[in-house]
Amino acid sequence: MSAAGPDDDPHLWLEDVTGECALQWVRARNELTSRALAQSADFHALQARLLSILDSQERIAYIARQGAFFYNFWRDGDHVRGLWRRTTLEEYRRQKPAWDVVLDLDALGAAEGENWVWHGAQLRRPDRMRALVSLSRGGADATVVREFDMETRRFVPDGFALPESKGRMSWRDADSVYVGPDLGPDSMTQSGYPRLAMLWRRGTPLRAAELVFEGRPTDLSVSASRDHTPGFERDFVGRGITFYASELFWLRDGRLVRIDKPEDAGASIVREWLLLALRSDWDVGGRTHRAGSLLATRLAEHVAGERRLDVLFEPGPRTSLADFSATRHALLLNVLDNVRNRIFVLRHERGGWTREPLAGVPDVGSVAAWPVDSVESDDCFLQATDERTPTTLLLGTLRKGSAAGATDAEGVLPLARAAEAQGAVRAPSAGAPELLASLPAFFDATGVQITWHEATSDDGTAIPYCQVGRRPAAADGRQPTILTGYGGFEISLTPGYKASVGAGWLERGGAYVVANIRGGGEFGPAWHQAALKAKRHKAYEDFAAVARDLIARRVTCPAHLGCEGGSNGGLLVGNMLSTWPELFGAIVCRAPLLDMRRYTKLLAGASWVAEYGDPDDPADWEHLQRYSPYHCVRAGRTYPPVLFLGSTRDDRVHPGHARKMAARHAELGHAVLSWENIEGGHGGSANNAQAAFMSALAFAFLWKHLR
Repeated sequence: MSAAGPDDDPHLWLEDVTGECALQWVRARNELTSRALAQSADFHALQARLLSILDSQERIAYIARQGAFFYNFWRDGDHVRGLWRRTTLEEYRRQKPAWDVVLDLDALGAAEGENWVWHGAQLRRPDRMRALVSLSRGGADATVVREFDMETRRFVPDGFALPESKGRMSWRDADSVYVGPDLGPDSMTQSGYPRLAMLWRRGTPLRAAELVFEGRPTDLSVSASRDHTPGFERDFVGRGITFYASELFWLRDGRLVRIDKPEDAGASIVREWLLLALRSDWDVGGRTHRAGSLLATRLAEHVAGERRLDVLFEPGPRTSLADFSATRHALLLNVLDNVRNRIFVLRHERGGWTREPLAGVPDVGSVAAWPVDSVESDDCFLQATDERTPTTLLLGTLRKGSAAGATDAEGVLPLARAAEAQGAVRAPSAGAPELLASLPAFFDATGVQITWHEATSDDGTAIPYCQVGRRPAAADGRQPTILTGYGGFEISLTPGYKASVGAGWLERGGAYVVANIRGGGEFGPAWHQAALKAKRHKAYEDFAAVARDLIARRVTCPAHLGCEGGSNGGLLVGNMLSTWPELFGAIVCRAPLLDMRRYTKLLAGASWVAEYGDPDDPADWEHLQRYSPYHCVRAGRTYPPVLFLGSTRDDRVHPGHARKMAARHAELGHAVLSWENIEGGHGGSANNAQAAFMSALAFAFLWKHLR
């Protein structure tokens, strides 16, 4: 197969996102799907059940501290677009806290005639009297940014404002912002992100902003920002070269000082510290630091030429660094140990770093810890969950001596098994965490089991996977089963309470399986890099190996086994459709990449060359064509029924991928349905009702074909 030009693609016209001919085709396909799946009483009952979960007042209202208040964004049946609101911690502790509504998006949208979707807000520091509010039309990645007055609760006339774009803006001080504007094609990278970092002063036109840094057209993006930590106020410029390569500059005394690091290493600044997360081995200071390590050094000393690096984390064969964050006096490290979380507390004391495991963390499911405020306190939130245990949110304080085995009197921060006990919110004992909130049981988990298994991939690699579901009366290979995965961009899949999966699938007797295939980050950078570019096929072989293992264990059989995935996971299940169709009875493919010949020319596709390769390079096309599902569909071959889901407003992964693949299957007479939501961006939905409908479509489709 050659990398021919686009003229040989008969479905190229479907890439015209809002063209009338393309939209007529979309509407016709939507109508077919609606008639096939969405007309029964069972469907409407499932849709209503899923919507009741999404709109439930008993969901956890996650909060983030900004000054004296804790902020939350909330959507439910009465507030479809949502409320930006705030409260105090004392009030949040109440069973029904009183909220101060800062901005009502439903009211704003009605007043302005816009379908606004919330994309966040950044409060100005230190006074927090102004905010930069980001709003999206219909859920696209592109946003409108507007300055908002926290006292008057109105947008500031003639304040800082960016028109709709993939640009960005952040506060520098009361009267200036750093901005990455869209000033025309020359101001954006080939990936569609800013390549200019500028300083914009109040009262001046945007085009008069001072240029701070200019990237190359081939870069991913550039940005400038200010660290507002008291006593450590500094300005930085970041240059994203590719998805995995970057440069960091310290803007000091009017000049850019490049911070020495490997291009593929992530860099974070925490007070006086420079933290480096390595993706490859680094020979420095007479020592080789392994890929996957986290290193720390004092920023000023490093810039001055000192290369004394402390190792905060070093990976093992089945351990990796999932995340890290900073409180006022400590670092929180979240380590994945064979896909189970372990939380550690690190402090710099007496010239060295101490490391202690956070006590009382359950040895099951998924656990996360993050600071309440990285500047002012050592308080932290903790979350514990698994597929059958409703998520629990706790609040605690890191104190010295909080190691495993310490007592409450010594300042331990145990979880007190609150996540397992699921008791009522109660006042904390001395040193123990406070149970702030927990989800109700949204589905009946009676008899639901969580088991871990390993499949052997084609090259002998052991691939872990998690299986959830009730044990059937007999292992006869007839259990309806959904297999899901991702396998890209160093993203790890960990256990969590999925209420929609429980209500829409597990309660019916189905099994749900999550595969931790290569390409993800479950075992560090090497696990990710094992499936990059020409080695991409290994991720797909891993997924197929899990499917075969489920069949060999007589959990299910091809007629009762389905798979689903979205975005890069859509490319994954697209390859199951095109290459391993005999293993599956039905497939749901959401917001997918599928045409790997043209993906770099569609929206943000050029930014993913470091992950997949460049189809315009003959050497890369040699491997890309083998996992380009759109080019691998054949007449006369049997394929399982497939449902494509997406959004017209997806400006990250072009909706043309799913459109063209659906059209290709339809013209060849294969069983195919598709639904394209007009709103929703890459997530597919702009509100809870749309999300419930699309989830119901997926579950109804899979149950119809796999039961």
